[in-house]
Amino acid sequence: SELNNVSNSPSISACQSINYVPDLNPKKAYEYKYVGVMTIGRDRPDLAESGVRIQCSLKITGVSDQTFLLQINDLTFDEFNGIPGKSSFVTSPKLTQRVAAELTQPVMFEYVRGQVGDLQAPVEVSHSVLNIVRGILGFLQVTVKTTQNIYELEELGIHGICQSNYAIEEDLNSKELHVTRIVDIKNCREKAAVYKGMALALENNDCKERGDNTVEIVQYKYNVRPTEDGGLITKVYAEENQLFSPFNVKGGNSKLLATQEVFLIGVTDSVGNVTPSPMQNRGNQIYKFGTELNQIPLQLNKNTDPMAKISELIEHIVAANIKQVDNSRTADILQLYQLLRLVTLDNMETLWNKYLGNSEHRRWLLDVIAEVSDARVIRFLINRFQRGDLSVNEATQAVLLTFNHLEANSETVEMCKEFLIMPFSRSSDLLWSTVLLSYGSVVYRYCGTVDPCPLIAVQPLLDLATDSLSRNDEADLIRSLKAIGNAGHLSSVKTIMKFLPGVSPTVVSVSTRAQRAAVQALRHLVQEITLNLFMQRNLSSEVRMQACLILFDTKPPLALVSMIASFLLEESNLQVASFSYSLIHGLARSQTPDNHILSIACNVAIKILKPKLGHLSYHYSKALHFDWFNDDFLIGKSSDIYIFKNVNSYFPSTLISKWKAYFIGRILETIEVTAILVYLALLFFILHYVFIYVVSQYSVTQHILFLSEWQSLPEKQPLISAFARVFGQEVFHADLNKDVIQSVMQAISPKAGKESPVWNMIENIQNGVAWHWTKPYLIFETRYIRATMTGLPIEISKYYLSVTGSTVNAKSTISPPPTDNLGQLLNADILFETDGNVRSAKDLFVFHGINTDVVQSGAESISKCLLNIPWKFSIKMNVKSMKFQLDTPPWKTRTEILSLNYNVYAVSRNIEDPAEAKMTPMMGDHMEFEENPQTLKNTTGESGQEQVSERAHYLSEYPLYYVLGYTRCAFTLEPVRTKFSKCPRYNILHFQISMKLMHCIMFSNVIQNVIVTVVLLYLQSLGSIPDPVLIMTALAVSGNDKPEGYETTVYLTQAAEKDEIQLLVSQIGEEANWRLCVDADGHFATIITMQLQWGAECQTYKINVEAETSHLPGSNPSVNATVNWEEVPEYMQEIGKVGEYIPGVALLQRFSQTHEKNPEKQISALVTLATSESIDMRMEIPELTVYQKEIPLPFQFFPFESNQQDEGPSISSSVRLLEIQGKFAVQLHIYIFVCLV
Repeated sequence: SELNNVSNSPSISACQSINYVPDLNPKKAYEYKYVGVMTIGRDRPDLAESGVRIQCSLKITGVSDQTFLLQINDLTFDEFNGIPGKSSFVTSPKLTQRVAAELTQPVMFEYVRGQVGDLQAPVEVSHSVLNIVRGILGFLQVTVKTTQNIYELEELGIHGICQSNYAIEEDLNSKELHVTRIVDIKNCREKAAVYKGMALALENNDCKERGDNTVEIVQYKYNVRPTEDGGLITKVYAEENQLFSPFNVKGGNSKLLATQEVFLIGVTDSVGNVTPSPMQNRGNQIYKFGTELNQIPLQLNKNTDPMAKISELIEHIVAANIKQVDNSRTADILQLYQLLRLVTLDNMETLWNKYLGNSEHRRWLLDVIAEVSDARVIRFLINRFQRGDLSVNEATQAVLLTFNHLEANSETVEMCKEFLIMPFSRSSDLLWSTVLLSYGSVVYRYCGTVDPCPLIAVQPLLDLATDSLSRNDEADLIRSLKAIGNAGHLSSVKTIMKFLPGVSPTVVSVSTRAQRAAVQALRHLVQEITLNLFMQRNLSSEVRMQACLILFDTKPPLALVSMIASFLLEESNLQVASFSYSLIHGLARSQTPDNHILSIACNVAIKILKPKLGHLSYHYSKALHFDWFNDDFLIGKSSDIYIFKNVNSYFPSTLISKWKAYFIGRILETIEVTAILVYLALLFFILHYVFIYVVSQYSVTQHILFLSEWQSLPEKQPLISAFARVFGQEVFHADLNKDVIQSVMQAISPKAGKESPVWNMIENIQNGVAWHWTKPYLIFETRYIRATMTGLPIEISKYYLSVTGSTVNAKSTISPPPTDNLGQLLNADILFETDGNVRSAKDLFVFHGINTDVVQSGAESISKCLLNIPWKFSIKMNVKSMKFQLDTPPWKTRTEILSLNYNVYAVSRNIEDPAEAKMTPMMGDHMEFEENPQTLKNTTGESGQEQVSERAHYLSEYPLYYVLGYTRCAFTLEPVRTKFSKCPRYNILHFQISMKLMHCIMFSNVIQNVIVTVVLLYLQSLGSIPDPVLIMTALAVSGNDKPEGYETTVYLTQAAEKDEIQLLVSQIGEEANWRLCVDADGHFATIITMQLQWGAECQTYKINVEAETSHLPGSNPSVNATVNWEEVPEYMQEIGKVGEYIPGVALLQRFSQTHEKNPEKQISALVTLATSESIDMRMEIPELTVYQKEIPLPFQFFPFESNQQDEGPSISSSVRLLEIQGKFAVQLHIYIFVCLV
């Protein structure tokens, strides 16, 4: 289709007898020389590159007026791997023979007036080889218009149906026409490209405006000679560039350079008629995808017997990882993925039957077969569900992995529907939730590929929601709504609206919990409904806050944000007002490109709202937003924390944590975790009760109090709910209800006997247990594959593979062993011994280059990270006497705890010479540092830290080139190998605690006991205790094989007027005299004093601290604290110099200040609680006094009463967390405040 963008330049060649429109004469033979080259590298001096070159001769003869035969001869296929200018292309005879067997077969093509039509080729010619033919024939594809100099066309070519821009110029001397053609392959109506693995990483135009990570340019230059048969193409030079970077291409890039050179050798008359062999129509000039879609670009193997190789690999992988994860075998796992994608469903069934009875092999097969990612693996799972030869745990993991990595199309969506009706799917709540959520995710990805998305895809979920409502099954209703939210189908809005009051005439009555799920189901859909919900003041606070959150996720315009701000000025619900204001405030400071326009609108709204809502503290619901974005790297991140509260509790009712990643013009919602904690306060009390009950006994009154609170919990409603989203799709949902807690309490009760599962666990541990687990997981596989002018595909792919494993050995000795109930353990001496490790290997591969089933050539970065956590220790304990002893043996072997290895290579592989594969470090020993070199080598083996890196450029200059060098970083545990060392190094040997657990004074409210127990554990007990209440010893063996370490002793003395605590820390060892002495007096009424001394016999250094509280009638509570010192170490004196910055900091924080003579070596502060949300502060340091009134607090203090219910918990609230009468209430508030400060 020709566009109306034509210049007014004069036409070419007024003489009508000259014809430049290209054409071929079927009675003649045309011979050309062809050279096609592709190289991939950094286009910098002395950096390694790789590439391929195809050279051949072409002969074109006529079959009919518009049909011609192409014969390719004298083919050579060359490879390059090395330094440009120092290395050269090398012919691969075997690869040449392999390609020539197909490429030299004749191919017919249609050709009319410079347009290449359909191709016909023998059936044995593969798609890969025929694409090379398409690339070669591209030199004939040119549209010449002699009436215009510059014009635009939409043309069909090897890259697809794309926009072409032409410029033509006539050489008056040679009478040849020079044609320049630029193909805009980023502006194609139909592009020969495939994107895989990026359905959930959404493209964002705002991010792309900051820069791009790929730039693609295609240019052809033709010489056309006029003849009586039409224009004859005598010479073609074509060049294609693709610049790629994980960051912004302007900061350095990996460059693909593809060139084609075609020269006319001669034109002769044809001799006789051409009789072609039988051929098949193979379509038009557009590149056709084939085996390259199944070929992982990181390895190239002959797959002559895939089943035998799969079995061999599984055996090797299991053996290598049976004790601990072997990070050197990740290449085998990738090859296993590759091979499983080649086999049939029957082959998969054969493998399953082979390994059905072997737990290790079976687990590995299930984990890797999920990455087949097409209809075969879905049918395989359907067979497992129907035959019941999977456990529920195996089935849950398999569905989660398979569905979320599945290629979503109409076939796989229909097959996935079968899981919704199979009885096994409902065999557990977790499995059923996983099936529903995963199906919704498949529908979402499918709808991203078709427009409009058929209703039939989401209909089963809509039917389930309606059916759940009719059965009054709230749990299933919520599951179905969550799955509908995952699907994000526009036709589901009507069903969702039925559960939202005020937005539908046919609304049904459901719980707030179901309303929350319905609001969340709108997150991929419409803006108007969430606005309607937000503005309904009769709805619950949390539903409105959820609606506000989703509303701002839709990026509302300035007018809508201004309307929301005006609405909030009249808002009476301070929970909603505080949440909305803090959300707008956070977005106003956003730096990410997608929030640029929204942040401007939010800035305007903040100016309107701040006078009224800017003072609200963290006692109310809040939204916290943090983000950053870097234009040079085109990467960024954002994190959000949403805290929903209600009027009856200090604890949040809902917590949400959300993270996003920004990279290369896309936004990925990496993870979101939500916990609904409506009954958290009561659960704290229950857990506290259970703990105390295990180690002691409650009174009858306390037990009755517990039963009262227990019975107040709802029977069916979850006490805690949690769900997680990964990449924007909910993948996990679980509820903790009363039945679960009750079963746990019964299992761990001291009265529980042999029927308890804990009893069986203890018996097993006494006999010794060994447990091993591994989990391979392909975190992501993203691929961008497109055609190039040569007919070879260029690919940009990223593979992130994780293998995590754990090995645990444990054994316990109990004396005397329990015979009747678990309570007997409290009086027994217990020895618990364990060793093992947790290892996690994470490999990230990035490939840019040519990837086919016969040749691979490109740039490949490999990053390998290994985390290794070993342990070996024993614990001795007696619960009744409260004695605990921890022992760890000396470390005897060098162990790498954390390591990172990274490098970039120029790679070349071909299927016929696998032993000749090359991986040349892009920056090797040949590197000549010409521009700002950076080389850093730092190894300190004894300290366990190693770092080696080589860099060719500074980070600020070319970020990509900075990271292309070799990097190794490691942290190790080293055994002590010598008794002589400048600094002592220890191996932990012994750690012991002895203490007496004391009951705490109980207060009237059951919940406060949880908090007060912690605060007063060392302050109050049932009487005077002359013996130490805590003894803690930590010993180690140094180079002289003698134990050294520290012993800590705590004493508590109680009296009517004050409590006294003494803490002594003493160094253990020959001639050791270092001690730390702390004496603290707590006057129950108002004063706390503390004296801290340390050094030789506690005499070297000394600090005194005194804090006094006051709450006189008619005045507000206050605390006055003073710190003074006599002698302190030099490092503390250096820290004290920070005081020089106090005047400047105080000025920035708007503190008033006066210069006056205050006592030396002393700091004092007076803090007065001005209101429930602010304090007055006055601080004196030597030479300066600073003060400020009504400093806002991030929380509220009580017992300040409030006349407005939404401002916070009143004293009469049902859950009165800090309801402590009289002086103690004030003292506890100020005590907590001082601790926080």
